[in-house]
Amino acid sequence: MAETAAGPGEPLDALLRRLRGTLAAAGIADVALDARLLVEQATSTDRIDMIRDPGRLIPAESVLAAETAIARRLAGEPVHRILGQRGFYGLTLQLSADTLEPRPDTETLVDLVLPRLRAIAAKRGRCCILDLGTGTGAIALALLSQIPQARAVAADIAPGALATARRNAEANGLADRFETVLSDWFGDISGRYDAILSNPPYVSIGEYAALSPEVKDHDPPRALLGGADGLDAYRAIAAGFAPHLDARGIVGLEIGSGQKAGVTAVFEAAGLRLLDAAKDIGDRDRALVFGH
Repeated sequence: MAETAAGPGEPLDALLRRLRGTLAAAGIADVALDARLLVEQATSTDRIDMIRDPGRLIPAESVLAAETAIARRLAGEPVHRILGQRGFYGLTLQLSADTLEPRPDTETLVDLVLPRLRAIAAKRGRCCILDLGTGTGAIALALLSQIPQARAVAADIAPGALATARRNAEANGLADRFETVLSDWFGDISGRYDAILSNPPYVSIGEYAALSPEVKDHDPPRALLGGADGLDAYRAIAAGFAPHLDARGIVGLEIGSGQKAGVTAVFEAAGLRLLDAAKDIGDRDRALVFGH
């Protein structure tokens, strides 16, 4: 538990220093960033405030809010779950219990498909995107933010995830080009698309048992678990894409480490070929693009 301050309040710089020390003493990684983010949210301050007015007296109720947030971090809750939001591709996305926390690895998929979708939009004057298992809406909304001619249908099996995605679309000014559909993969999807994209669950049962508590205890299991070998979701997408993919369209997927060959085999058996691939910042295979 974080050490509690006495008195009516505490200077901003002293509060940050004290709570950073609390995290460091507990062996938390990234103590400087975690402490800063949690203190800034609890005190409604930012980095400029720390530079310009480090001695600002923070009211006792805000000090308590910061201490409560730090206590949650000490208990193993990820910092962005505590904040309730995370940045992704320049957007701020709200999180909920039904959504996977979007991570920088998924930006690899956005980077990989973006040039192709921009080219489609420039040539045809439009680009239609289907985002399967949308969660927070991260992939679709990132692309909409970069391609003004694009529209997206975001599908998910969880109503709570769709509600979160809609809030994120509205908060980022993208709701007029963003539609949500409650669907188990392609079950309730209609129409054809220039791109079918997904960051599906790809963790195998064996890998799931070894996940860190920060992931396993806070991300929804159905957004993580991909069956015995981690490939069940890819098989479902490969089995159902054909009626919904434009003849010149692409299927873009995030994959787990070591899954490139297995996912490629699944989609080659379904009649597509691998067009492009990308590694994440850790030099692991992370995103694949398939087409006819």
